[in-house]
Amino acid sequence: MNKSVGLFWLKDDFRLKKNQALAYASKNHYKVLAFYLYKNKKFESQEAQQWWIAKSLEEFKKKLDFYNINLEIIKINSYKSFFDELFNRKDFSIYWNKTYEPDYLKFDNYLSTNFSNRNINFKIFKGNILNEIDEVKKNDGTPFKVFTPYWRNAEKIFLEKIPPNDKPISKCEKKFSFFKNLIKAENILPKKDWIKKFSEFWLPSEDRALKILKSFIKDRIENYSDARNFPNILGTSKLSPYIKHGQIHVETIWEECIKIKKKSVSKYLAEIGWREFNHALINNFPHMLKNNYSKKFDKFPWEKNLNFLSAWKKGLTGYPIVDAGMRELYTTGWMHNRVRMIVGSFLVKHLLINWKEGEKYFKNCLLDYNEANNISGWQWVAGCGADAAPYFRIFNPILQGEKFDKDGEYVKHWVPELKKVPKKFIHKPWEFKDEKILKIGKEYPFPVVIHEKAREKALKAFKKI
Repeated sequence: MNKSVGLFWLKDDFRLKKNQALAYASKNHYKVLAFYLYKNKKFESQEAQQWWIAKSLEEFKKKLDFYNINLEIIKINSYKSFFDELFNRKDFSIYWNKTYEPDYLKFDNYLSTNFSNRNINFKIFKGNILNEIDEVKKNDGTPFKVFTPYWRNAEKIFLEKIPPNDKPISKCEKKFSFFKNLIKAENILPKKDWIKKFSEFWLPSEDRALKILKSFIKDRIENYSDARNFPNILGTSKLSPYIKHGQIHVETIWEECIKIKKKSVSKYLAEIGWREFNHALINNFPHMLKNNYSKKFDKFPWEKNLNFLSAWKKGLTGYPIVDAGMRELYTTGWMHNRVRMIVGSFLVKHLLINWKEGEKYFKNCLLDYNEANNISGWQWVAGCGADAAPYFRIFNPILQGEKFDKDGEYVKHWVPELKKVPKKFIHKPWEFKDEKILKIGKEYPFPVVIHEKAREKALKAFKKI
C-alpha cells in the first residue's frame, strides 16, 4: 500500500461502478481525495450542464463520504496553470480516466510528460467508451468514415476482449483536505430561472441511472426499434445525460443488454455505436469541431436571419412538431431524438441557417451535451458530416408530425395553445378556421416559411455546392 496521498481527478465519471481510476487509487492508498476542476469560462455557454454537474457533485460527494474520500471542487482559470502549480508538490500520486475529446487527450500527453519528468506517480485509465479511439481502423490503418462498417468492426473488437474485472472501491483510512480556492457545488448553479424545472424531470445520480437501465431493459427494450420514433411515448432509455456525465459506463449498458435475447437490443446498442463513431470522427478529423467535415460546404450560402433564429429557439415557427421539440428542450434540458432530427433539418434546410447556430444553442440547453455527438449530429442533419443524410433529404415537418405524433399528443403537451385543435389540423393549424378555438396569427403564429417554397429554395442552394 502506497503511503502517499492518492488523488483522483474527477471529470465525466460520477460513478463507483467501472471507475478504474478511482478504484485503483482506493486500493493502493490509505488516503484518497477526489477533486473536480471548475473552469467558469468553459461553462459560460453550457447553462444546462452547470445544473447537472452541480447536482452530480452533491450526489457523488454523499457516495464518496461512505468510503472516507473527500471531494473538493476547485475553481480555476485554466487547467494548465492549475497543474503547473501542482507539479511543484511531491506529496501525492494522481489518477484519472480519459475524456475522448482532442483537447483533453492532447492535455493528457502534456501531463504525462511533466509528471514523468518530476517523478510523480500517475496513471491514466480508459474512460467511458467501449474501444479506445485508435483500436477501430480499416485494414489499411485509416479511420472509418461510414458508420455501418465501423460498428461491425468495433463490435467484433469489443467482443474479442476479455473484459477487466470491475474492481470495487475500497474504504480509505480517513478524509482529509488538500487544495485551496474551494467552492461548493451550489456555487456552480447558474442564476437563471429556466433551469429550475429540471429537478422535476431528473435526478443526476448513479443509482438513478442504474435504476433507469434496469427498468428500460425490463419494460421497453423489446419494442425499442419502433417505439423510439414516437415522442409521445417513453420509447427510449433517456440515459443520455447519465452516459455523458459518467453516472453509468457504456460497458455496463452493454453487459446488461446482451443478457437478453431480443432483436431490439442490437438496435439500441447501435446507438452506443453512433456515440463511439462520433468520438472517433472528432479525433481523427478534428477540423470538424469548428468547421464542416465536408469542406465543399464551406461555400454553402447560409443566410443570417435573426428573426427566424429567434422563432426557432422559442418554439414559435408555426410548425407544431418543431415548436414542441424546442419547448421540450427549454423546459427539460432534453429532446426526443426523432424530434432533434426534425428541428435540426428545419433550421438548416427550411431556414437556411448555419448548423453552427443550432449546435451552439443545443450546447447551452442540453443536459446530455457531448461535443462529439452534438457536432456530428448537426453535421449529419446538415449533410456536411461523415455518413450524413443526403442534402436532398428535407424533412417535411407536417408529414413528420402526422407520422410520428399521429394524434398530436406530444404537440398538445408542449404547445398548449393547440390543445383544442382537432387531430385533422394539429400539424397544420393554419388550415383550421374556427377562431373560437384558435386565433391563428395571434394565439399561435403562422408558419415562418411555407414548406414547399422553403424546400425548393434549399435544393437550389445545395446545388450550388
